[in-house]
Amino acid sequence: MKFQWPIGIACALLLSSCESDVIFEENIRIDQGVWKAVDGAHFEFETNDTTTLHNFYINLRNREDYPYSNIYFFVEMEFPNGKKSVDTVECTLADAGGKWIGSGSANLYDNRFLYQQAKQFPIAGRYKVDIHQGMRTEELKGITDVGFRLTHTQH
Repeated sequence: MKFQWPIGIACALLLSSCESDVIFEENIRIDQGVWKAVDGAHFEFETNDTTTLHNFYINLRNREDYPYSNIYFFVEMEFPNGKKSVDTVECTLADAGGKWIGSGSANLYDNRFLYQQAKQFPIAGRYKVDIHQGMRTEELKGITDVGFRLTHTQH
C-alpha cells in the first residue's frame, strides 16, 4: 500500500510529460442515451500550426446497459481544402470477463481512446471531424456522450 502512491505519482508525471496543452476538446451529449447511426457528432477547430505533432482522441461515456464490450467508430476528417479522410476505429470498452475498462461512478463509464498519435496538420485552416457509431444497429443504446480531443505531443 505504501508503494502505490509513489508509483501513481511517477505514472502521472510520465503521462503529463508526453502531452501538454489541450488544443481543443468538446463533448456532445447523445439524446436519451441512444446513438442513432445517422446522427454523427460534429466538431470543428482551427489551426495554423503545421509543424507541431498532435494526438487525436475519441472521448466516450457509456452506461452499464451498453450491450457490447467494444464499439466501432467511423471517423471522417475534412481538411481546409475540402479533401477528406475516413477511418474505421474499434475500441474496447470491457475486458473478457465483462468488467468495464473506463473510469466510472454509479453506472457511467468514461473512456478516452487515442485515435491518432504524433500527427502533423498538412495545411493551416479549419478542420471538421465527424464521428458516427459503426455498430450495425440503427439505434445504439447505452452511449450518453461522445467527444473529440486534440493535444500537442512533446515527442
